[in-house]
Amino acid sequence: MSFDLMSSWWGEHEGLLQLLLEALGETVAMVFASGFLGFVVGIPVGIVLHLSKKNGLLEHDLLNKILGIVVNIGRSIPFIILLVAIIPFTRFVVGTTIGTAAAIVPLTIGAIPFIARLVEGALLEVPSGLVEAAQAMGAKPQQIITKVLLPEALPGIINAVTITLVTLVGYSAMAGTVGGGGLGDVGIRYGYQRFDATVMMITVVILVFIVQLIQSIGDHLVKSVDHR
Repeated sequence: MSFDLMSSWWGEHEGLLQLLLEALGETVAMVFASGFLGFVVGIPVGIVLHLSKKNGLLEHDLLNKILGIVVNIGRSIPFIILLVAIIPFTRFVVGTTIGTAAAIVPLTIGAIPFIARLVEGALLEVPSGLVEAAQAMGAKPQQIITKVLLPEALPGIINAVTITLVTLVGYSAMAGTVGGGGLGDVGIRYGYQRFDATVMMITVVILVFIVQLIQSIGDHLVKSVDHR
């Protein structure tokens, strides 16, 4: 696209830059707000799943099965269906079903089981010998969790956080298709529905940039805490 064509295109799309900036802010708000809330619930659930499994530190078969079933159900529901299915709950929580605040509700619910399984997987990678050594030295379960399991699993947990945030970027774009706002909404309304491939391409490029930035920061943090 030549400079003249670009100038002409921008002239025909006056106000698009401001719209994209607002949509970017909405996407970032959706991703990090739902990510934070998802981590607050999902990380403890993942820890409990690991501790309550067979031969776990706090083995509890019934609790483990119930949590496992709930998490598996949550992970098996496609996000676009979850988005629509919990509309009454979303309206109850935030008073509306459109906008950024409304999108945060299904994003959070969708993130929790995803995070829980990733955290459980990170804890499974901790060598059992470390836990056994701590038990042999008389460490209590709480001490083993805070001094052994979590520090050793920290790189895996950070990686889980990174993967979740990247996934939420994609989910937030889907939320935009049903009035959730953000870059997905701009891509659909101003790109797809108006047959403007350039607008769609711009939103895709911005989303790719966000994903790359999150992944790069996550990889750097993993390297900085991984001393193996």
